[in-house]
Amino acid sequence: MSEDDREARFPRRPNDARGMELGCGSGWRFRMSARILIADDHEVVRQGVRSIISKARPDWEICGEAANGEEAVKAVADFAPDVVVLDVTMPVMNGLEAASRIVAQRGACRVLILTMHESERLYANVREVGAHGYVQKSQAGRDLIRAIDQLLAGGTFFEPEAKATGAASAQYNPGISFCAGLCLVGS
Repeated sequence: MSEDDREARFPRRPNDARGMELGCGSGWRFRMSARILIADDHEVVRQGVRSIISKARPDWEICGEAANGEEAVKAVADFAPDVVVLDVTMPVMNGLEAASRIVAQRGACRVLILTMHESERLYANVREVGAHGYVQKSQAGRDLIRAIDQLLAGGTFFEPEAKATGAASAQYNPGISFCAGLCLVGS
């Protein structure tokens, strides 16, 4: 995507123009809106993620997209998202390197790794680079919105831990699975 196309599709936002936050007595914050950046080298996956997010949280804005890690790092600087959803396996720069750079350059941006890979080593690497969450693509329909909600509230979401504690309960269903999100793209 050219710079002009990107600017037309995803206008920049000043770094200080955040969504309004309302505090509750318990210290929790409710976000009226959020800006999300999606980075995956497969357009169909980006469309599916966009569909899941827009159907579950229409007040959230997809402020940009990237097809590789280098574009993601640049887009975070350009668009000031609240959360970036990053694939691990991308060309030019992988998602782990991009996550490390994003965390280093922009502490307020929360990083969620969305991947098809599952291994203890990858899980450890995700934590080592400073990402704030980890969701498998096969569980995105169930966990993606919950994970982003957790990150926006200042928390973390690591799927293996969520499963172990029962936090990722099968009873939770945002009403759409990842595959259904892909099928709904363009409808």
